[in-house]
Amino acid sequence: MKTIHDLSSLDWTLTGYAPDTWRFFAGTDLGAPSVSEVVTLPARVPASVQQLLLEGGVIPDWNYKLASREAEWVENRQWVFATTLPRAWFEHGAKRRLHCAGLDAAGWVCCNERLIGRFENGFVEHDFDFSAVINRDENALQIIFDLPPRWLGQFNFTSQIKDFKARFNYTWDWQPRLVQIGVWDRVTLEVGDGHELKEMRCAMSPQGFTLFGQTPAKINVRLEDGETTLLNATVEPAKLAAGATFDKLPIAAWWPNREGAQKTYQLTVRLTGKDGTIADEWTRMIGFKDVTWQACDDAPPEADPWICVVNGRPIFLQGVNWTPIRPNYADLTTADYEVRIKAYAEMGCNVFRVWGGAFLEKEIFYDLCDRYGLLVWQEFPFSSSGIDNWPPEDPALIEETRPLVRSYIARRQHHASLLCWCGGNELQGAMDGNKIGSGIPTPATHPLLQMMAGEAAALDPTRRFLHTSPTGPRAQADAKEYGQGLHWDIHGPWRPVPKSYWDNDDSLFRSEVGAAGASPQDILEKYYEAGSLLPLAEDNPLWARFGFWIQDEGFRQDHGRSPNDLNEWIAWSQKLQRDLMHHAAFTTKKRFPGIGGFIVWMGHDPFPCPANTAILDFYGRPKPAADALREIFLRTPEDL
Repeated sequence: MKTIHDLSSLDWTLTGYAPDTWRFFAGTDLGAPSVSEVVTLPARVPASVQQLLLEGGVIPDWNYKLASREAEWVENRQWVFATTLPRAWFEHGAKRRLHCAGLDAAGWVCCNERLIGRFENGFVEHDFDFSAVINRDENALQIIFDLPPRWLGQFNFTSQIKDFKARFNYTWDWQPRLVQIGVWDRVTLEVGDGHELKEMRCAMSPQGFTLFGQTPAKINVRLEDGETTLLNATVEPAKLAAGATFDKLPIAAWWPNREGAQKTYQLTVRLTGKDGTIADEWTRMIGFKDVTWQACDDAPPEADPWICVVNGRPIFLQGVNWTPIRPNYADLTTADYEVRIKAYAEMGCNVFRVWGGAFLEKEIFYDLCDRYGLLVWQEFPFSSSGIDNWPPEDPALIEETRPLVRSYIARRQHHASLLCWCGGNELQGAMDGNKIGSGIPTPATHPLLQMMAGEAAALDPTRRFLHTSPTGPRAQADAKEYGQGLHWDIHGPWRPVPKSYWDNDDSLFRSEVGAAGASPQDILEKYYEAGSLLPLAEDNPLWARFGFWIQDEGFRQDHGRSPNDLNEWIAWSQKLQRDLMHHAAFTTKKRFPGIGGFIVWMGHDPFPCPANTAILDFYGRPKPAADALREIFLRTPEDL
């Protein structure tokens, strides 16, 4: 029988060291005492180093003014999360495995003065064999985090990116530098006799599912709707390894938000031990939907299909681009997720595009999307870089990426909310065909994107794979080229454009559309000193890092002067964002089925930005632009 112990129940500590001076934990004789540079603090898992240091009074709250700069030294230390594993936990079996669902991003694991192994890659799960760990009354465990990569930020060279760590942490136009370090997901100790389920995953179809995995003996598969059992079957090991399919089940369809009920079922797989007890169990909540894609009205014959048909019904996809709620996403709670996802559902959203500059969102995010009816367009962790936006072509890196792609799919493909996979954000080359530049999306024939497409087709064949977003002949729409069939899936604009731009639009899908609006007064007054945000100018240090969204020129065009005070600018800025987004959404949705969808860039602020394209503020509250979008999203195209 396998027993799983959740290490969040233990007492943890955090200590900071100069590089490599922690190595006495691995039984290394350093030749001198190993003295920490940051005294030991109480800790927990999951948690980020930064949040624990903030709670311990070691660093300031990075959300205030320019305080994030005072936390950057944290990246130049190695950090040790330590706890003690009870002896009793090791006595349930000879096979012991430490399972880490999320470590950000590289380092080592030690136990009882023994180096167990190294981990790299903040996007995948990690397992460590603890079978040879000496059973003591108190077994000392350390998870040590190495120095993170120096720079993965917004302006970079995509073709040269080789570190598997979330890039947005290094600064984006809505996020100052806060490079998370720490345990961002669950840590467990699995103990047993080796009689267990392995590599389990569940591929969905409209009327059933296919189970894959490894098992030493036959298993029992049950599908339940509350107290009603819909399926009770026995599967042999060879069948599970090849894929055990169950179809034509007596199930109801799962529907997106406002289209029908979000029906889900409990799937349970059990392996029985020799004594008749349950040796291992694998449980998931699953749902069933049928998704096809059809051409937009009057689309060029060679264009990709952009009308999403769910359970036989064409649906206008409307929602937001989902970015991490906080840079220290290790510290997020269920409530942090639910307050935002619920707000989007109440707006009428039915889709999230999980952006490629971040990470595979947590299981709770997907669980809540299942519950609230939010379809998930999940990107793999590749993104544009402004300077060079071309995906890596190095064969070795492509092969290193393959397990990551498989891991993403295996962990999330059972979710009813999952809509499609995407190779990454704004992967593109220049208009003249050069790889350096922007304007033409990277073709599906690129070797990295081909690999991803192949894995998605093999592991999750019922879902669409998009090689990047945007796609088609153009990355952005030029009004001068309307009517030429060049605008398929389009990004932008993010700044004000004439209403005629939207009135004459011929694009087939809008997966990024935004306009900047100020954060509300109470947030700006809390996180910035009175008067410090004026003038709205690049030589104001508080605006220098968010120069994309300085609105002084626009304000002066409307008023003939700069704003007199913060409140005057806030009111003008929020109204501008509201009006721009209302017109863009109205004209776009009214074109359906000539266009397939409208996804706002971006959803929520992870930092109290003075101004940004987010429609929910730092606290998760709707800005006026969100209210404007609600008016459109809650109406049908026919009613507009």
